[in-house]
Amino acid sequence: MLTIVCLLSTLMLNSAHANSIYRCVKGDKIVFSQTICPKEFSQHKIEYELGITTETDSDKPAKKLDPLQVLLSKKTISKEKLQLLVNSEIYRLNQEKSYFDILKASEFQKIERKRYWEKKQKDDPEYLTEVEEMNKYFDDLIRNNQQAIDLLQSHLSRVETKVAPEDKPANQ
Repeated sequence: MLTIVCLLSTLMLNSAHANSIYRCVKGDKIVFSQTICPKEFSQHKIEYELGITTETDSDKPAKKLDPLQVLLSKKTISKEKLQLLVNSEIYRLNQEKSYFDILKASEFQKIERKRYWEKKQKDDPEYLTEVEEMNKYFDDLIRNNQQAIDLLQSHLSRVETKVAPEDKPANQ
């Protein structure tokens, strides 16, 4: 059981954009997949969203509407649903930003170990160049991520303060 939990955690952490996996069962054989199970397997869909994992028996593939496709096809979604979608994306981006910080620290440790084993000083030009390139790379990722978060938060504040047409005062 612990192995399955570790496997699920690993799959969920490694799939930054995928928030669901499938548990495919055929007899005593269990396979986890990020794609829909083959027809000869029974299928359980495991979804991870906002820190909550749900498992549903889904032998027939469920057809979900993509919110972006709904908007592009001139359909509308409710204000509450839009707020929920934007909030969940902000949450995901904040998680991603934390992950970048962890990766940056790990990469720095790797460069430090390399410097140590190659017996280089901390003022070695090659070492300084590697650290600078690594910092620039992760700082760019974090900056782009923060810009996306800021943009989404401004959209969210506009959605929250927007008055529906039937709620507008009569004098406007």
